[in-house]
Amino acid sequence: MDIPAEESLIKYPCDFPIKVMGKSVPGYREAVQNVVLQFDKNFDINTTECRPSKNGNYLGLTVTVHVTSREQLDELYRTLSTHPMVSVVL
Repeated sequence: MDIPAEESLIKYPCDFPIKVMGKSVPGYREAVQNVVLQFDKNFDINTTECRPSKNGNYLGLTVTVHVTSREQLDELYRTLSTHPMVSVVL
């Protein structure tokens, strides 16, 4: 079901935080950052917030992306969600 733009709670363009979780393995953070860079060429990888799980098996990342439309945000979520190194996108 499509939500009309005037009913959206998000006003575009905006900076939008996305939480991404995956196993704490080499290359995971860089893989997520590379996906984000495809959608926001000005994304600063140094702003990525990292939060390891209690036992260190998983790594939660928060990336704040500048999005210009709901379509862009939806496609970013789809791309992250289908990435083999990503477990959850919130």
